[in-house]
Amino acid sequence: MTIDPVNFAAILAMGALTYFTRILGFLVADRLPKSGPVRVALDALPPAVLVAVIAPIVMAGPIEAAAGVVVLVLALRLPLIATVAVGVAVAALLRFAFL
Repeated sequence: MTIDPVNFAAILAMGALTYFTRILGFLVADRLPKSGPVRVALDALPPAVLVAVIAPIVMAGPIEAAAGVVVLVLALRLPLIATVAVGVAVAALLRFAFL
């Protein structure tokens, strides 16, 4: 098996850039103010990321849409991690039942 040097260099560059962005996040986060609009924006990040991941999946079909409705209702009552866990379980059970 031979390794293409161009592909290998691309993989190394992607890994280095990924690591750099993670480290940069830690370095910048320490210098941000801990109150005011920055705090509000940082508090809104986890639900925004969850919506960005789930929204395309919910549009994929009726089973995913039903699981999305369950997640939406649970998100108003449960913590984020519990909402994700139950949403995944509901999607898995619906797929098992109907596919």
